[in-house]
Amino acid sequence: MSNTNKKRIPGRPRSTKSHQAILKATLELLGEIGFEKISIEGISARAGVGKTTIYRRYNSKEELVADAIESVRQDVSIPDTGNIWSDLDELIENAAQITQSSLGRKTVAMIISSASSNSQFAQIYWTKYLQPRREAFAVVIERAKMRNEIQADLDSGLVFDSMSGIMLYATIFQPKTESWSEYIRRALNLLFQGALSQ
Repeated sequence: MSNTNKKRIPGRPRSTKSHQAILKATLELLGEIGFEKISIEGISARAGVGKTTIYRRYNSKEELVADAIESVRQDVSIPDTGNIWSDLDELIENAAQITQSSLGRKTVAMIISSASSNSQFAQIYWTKYLQPRREAFAVVIERAKMRNEIQADLDSGLVFDSMSGIMLYATIFQPKTESWSEYIRRALNLLFQGALSQ
C-alpha cells in the first residue's frame, strides 16, 4: 500500500502541470489561428502531451476552448452592500478591472469570436459559465426586491443580459467622453428608469 501511495503523490503535480500546459497551448493557438482551425492534435503537440491526456479531461474542442478562455478570467463576487446601486457599482468596477486590461479585452474578443463562429462552443460557454453567473446575479436583484428598492416583477435575467450587452458594446466601442464605468452606470440609469425607486 505504501509503495502505491508513493507513486500517486508525484503524479498529481505532473497532472496539474499538464493541464496548465494544455490551457496555455489552447490560448496561444486561439490567438494565432482562431477557433475554427484549432485541433486537439495541434493543442496536444503544442502542449507536449498526448491526445488521450486531453480527452481524459474534455469531451470536445469546444469544451476545452471554453475552459481555457475562462482560466484567464477572474470570478466576480456578488456584492451585498445593502443598496442596489452600491451593489451595481461594485459589479461595474469589478467588470472594469477585468475588461479594461489588455488581456481582458483580448479574452472578451476571443469569447465573442468563438461563440459567433461555433454554436456548440456558444452553448457550452453559456451553460458552464454564463448561466451560473446569471443565476448568482439574480441574488442582487432579489435582495433589492426584498428591500423594496426595485419593482417586484423585474426580470433579473433580462437585467443581467442587458447589463452584459451594454458592457460588451462599451468594451468593443470604448466611450470617448467619459470613462467605461461612468458610461455603464449612465446606461444602467437609463435602463432602470421606472424600475428603481431611487
